[in-house]
Amino acid sequence: MKKIKILVVPMLVLLFLSSCTSVRVLSDYDKEANFDSYKTYAFYKTGIDKAQISDLDKKRILRAIEAEMTNRGFSKSENPDILVSIFTKEKEQVDIYNNYWGGGWGWNPYYWGPGWGGGGNNVSTRTEGSLYIDLVDSKTKELVWQGKGVGNLNNISNIEKKEQRIREFVSEILMQYPPNPVAAK
Repeated sequence: MKKIKILVVPMLVLLFLSSCTSVRVLSDYDKEANFDSYKTYAFYKTGIDKAQISDLDKKRILRAIEAEMTNRGFSKSENPDILVSIFTKEKEQVDIYNNYWGGGWGWNPYYWGPGWGGGGNNVSTRTEGSLYIDLVDSKTKELVWQGKGVGNLNNISNIEKKEQRIREFVSEILMQYPPNPVAAK
């Protein structure tokens, strides 16, 4: 039994830590769009201005998108094939953990004496954020691809860690581009 505990506890800790850092990604696209024809891009200022985040975070996101687009062979242009826009959503998650353990003497709000003891409720909050990256055909002005990343933001105060987290979000989202219709079937 001790061997099982020795193996299970570290595995649970690793699972918990990995779930805190992962980004869940979804994407959707217009199956009629010719993604091979898109080679140049520009940022859609009107859409980006509406994103309800700080200007500093907008800059961080746009720099990360710029790096990813360059890595994918796109170039910035005054006359782009696609327009890139972003928007964000944020919600506070509240987690409540019931920590009663063991038998014996203990306290709960209604009872002092033999029974379950030593526990209580622990409450923690975390911020879960969503980043949407939209690609709009510049000629038709229609949305042709949208990627969404959802993950914990953890209110990062360290600037380097914040920038790394933003790059992770953008990279994970743009891994879904261009869509692979064969794999989707």
